[in-house]
Amino acid sequence: MLTTLKTPREGREMSQGTSHRSYVSYIDKSREYYAASGYERPYRWARYEDVPFARLAKPLSQCRLGVVTTADLGPSTAPRSTKLYTAPNAQGGHLFTEKSWDKEATHTDDPETYLPLARLAEHAAAGHIGSLNPRFYGVPTDYSQRLTLEHDAPQVEAWMREDGVDIALLVPL
Repeated sequence: MLTTLKTPREGREMSQGTSHRSYVSYIDKSREYYAASGYERPYRWARYEDVPFARLAKPLSQCRLGVVTTADLGPSTAPRSTKLYTAPNAQGGHLFTEKSWDKEATHTDDPETYLPLARLAEHAAAGHIGSLNPRFYGVPTDYSQRLTLEHDAPQVEAWMREDGVDIALLVPL
């Protein structure tokens, strides 16, 4: 019989005899990164009392889905680091940046893990979602919450409105 233990920090279950966590603790990783980079204050996760979520106006099977990834897949003419891509750009799954992902905790061998376009196309073909937007959006994670709120989020929203996107899927790398 396999017994499980709770880790003291997160209260997550861990198999007895395991010497380390089998998942990535992004909160710990972020705090350690900021401390090692010389920041005086620990990283503060964004927190919002009012969130702009809303019920869908129509069934998911009739919605156009837009994908936002934190992977940086290549050059773009978009201002700053916010990027607009079309599906053929993602075929190779090549990453152009060294800052976007934790190389100790994961790999990028399977592009469907950070840009699941093929799987989402299957769901569109099966009628689970209305359609997959042919363009997708990249917002790398290596800058401030303020710039994300002031620049990147409004830019992605404008592109999604232009594309007639009903619902967004945010996929972190």
